[in-house]
Amino acid sequence: MIIHLNSIRFYAYHGCLPEETKIGGNYSVDVTIETDFSEAAKTDNLNLTVDYCDVFEIVKKEMAIPSKLIEHVGRRIALSLLNSIPRIDAVKVCVTRLHRR
Repeated sequence: MIIHLNSIRFYAYHGCLPEETKIGGNYSVDVTIETDFSEAAKTDNLNLTVDYCDVFEIVKKEMAIPSKLIEHVGRRIALSLLNSIPRIDAVKVCVTRLHRR
């Protein structure tokens, strides 16, 4: 079964250019998690699924670490989620830099 957390917004300091790491920019992160939450769905028990708050805190922590490439940030987020939350069977992460208007 799949859980989607879409459009988690952050202001972060990623990029190859010096001004990108000084000025920063807006980013959106989508996380798709595969897990067996069938028992949680039956019982309404948070302990039997993946807590969205835990996912958010991990994504927030990784987004706060400046990186040159958003690919690097996405990999760190995925690995941190897999290593920190045992209930996750698989994860997909999409980091998008939002354009200024």
